[in-house]
Amino acid sequence: MTHKREIQGVVVKRSGDKTASVLVTRSVMHPKYHKTVKRFKKYLVHDERNELNVGDSVIAVECRPLSKTKSFRLKTIVATGVK
Repeated sequence: MTHKREIQGVVVKRSGDKTASVLVTRSVMHPKYHKTVKRFKKYLVHDERNELNVGDSVIAVECRPLSKTKSFRLKTIVATGVK
């Protein structure tokens, strides 16, 4: 069994049916200034039951490509956002 990559981020947009856009933040060391800087990337996550809302903190797991840009499925909802 292969190891599937997991990402954790915050839902920033409901994009279409059964899809959410998740913003993942990571901290890296700047090569010249040796200061921690934030890097951001957005992923499309498949949400089969349409249960995600903007502001939710989620964990997604890598899967086979479901569309041209969507290769992650929702695993769990860590925390719900403000309604």
